[in-house]
Amino acid sequence: MNIMQDTLHHFSERIRAATQHATPLRLCGGGSKDFLGQTLQGEVLDTRAYAGILSYEPSELVITACAGTPLAEIEAALAEKGQCFPFEPPHFGPGATLGGMVAAGLSGPARASVGSVRDFVLGARLINGKGEHLTFGGQVMKNVAGYDVSRLLAGSWGQLGLLTEVSLKVLPVAPGEATLMCAGVSQAQALSLINRWGGQPLPLNASAWVHDTTAQPAQDYLFVRLRGAVAAVEAAVTRMSVEIESLGAVVTRMDNAQAARDWQASGEHTLDFFNSAPGSDHCLWRLSVAQTAPVLDLPYAQYIEWHGAQRWLWAPASDAQRLRDVAQQASGHATLFRTSSAHGDADKAVGVFTPLNTVQQRIQDELKKQFDPAGIFNRGRA
Repeated sequence: MNIMQDTLHHFSERIRAATQHATPLRLCGGGSKDFLGQTLQGEVLDTRAYAGILSYEPSELVITACAGTPLAEIEAALAEKGQCFPFEPPHFGPGATLGGMVAAGLSGPARASVGSVRDFVLGARLINGKGEHLTFGGQVMKNVAGYDVSRLLAGSWGQLGLLTEVSLKVLPVAPGEATLMCAGVSQAQALSLINRWGGQPLPLNASAWVHDTTAQPAQDYLFVRLRGAVAAVEAAVTRMSVEIESLGAVVTRMDNAQAARDWQASGEHTLDFFNSAPGSDHCLWRLSVAQTAPVLDLPYAQYIEWHGAQRWLWAPASDAQRLRDVAQQASGHATLFRTSSAHGDADKAVGVFTPLNTVQQRIQDELKKQFDPAGIFNRGRA
């Protein structure tokens, strides 16, 4: 038995023992996303012992790796071949792993244009609550055998089993790119522009709007990133600049290197907005709404991305119901993403995630039972 097989055997035996004794297990990679979700429970089962890239075929645009592999290692291997994960998964720390990326299901600035983590998962292997090592999907894009369980694992927060291996589709880095910084565009104007551009043949890749209070004087900014063929990007820059300037805004084309750092900071939550809670009792909330939703009737400053579909704001946990009501009216939901500095985990008493309706909850509960009959995996995480 080689080291890799021995590691998998150890995982299976540990899970069987936990099931037999009803001992909860906390599946963990680098722990960079431990802040999200309900309070962590159970004995830690560290996935990082099972790491490494198993296969990578640049010509086939597919990579397969062990779940404990550092995400940075995989992205570096892709970059060497001029390829990437186009959904720009956030790391939220140096220890992020491939398994954590899939289990969390979080995507970066380009998500609204290119799709989410789930859209790029081709296949996966996991160990269920019975200690069985199961395989779902495959390593090709047109795999239609059986249920699409591999994609179901994206965003499951490890509650269906221990991910061991994942195969993902990757894409070449776009040859053309440009970021426009537009000063003096109100939130309503920004949403109108983005919605209009979304219905046109433009290489629109990412967008962000914010009221920057650090500027002197404070100013509204719309940032738009274009990616695609060089000719298409250049034509769009000219066309969109004229349209923005007609509103009286000032358009600046950013240096690509600086823009790349800013977009990364957006995805990793290192921008000033994410590090500047207005009060010690304010939590960071994520409102996922329809892209076409108008300006929300809320008194809190917002950072808006995903072409209007994702809206971040700081508000006390006590305002949870109001936020969820507003999000529901905009065909969405609200998530308590980070707790306040004053109350910490006590804020989570209002619920981290918007409660499911009766039918959705029953489906989720039954699904968990099929994979994890004893309920040992990441108990209470979501």
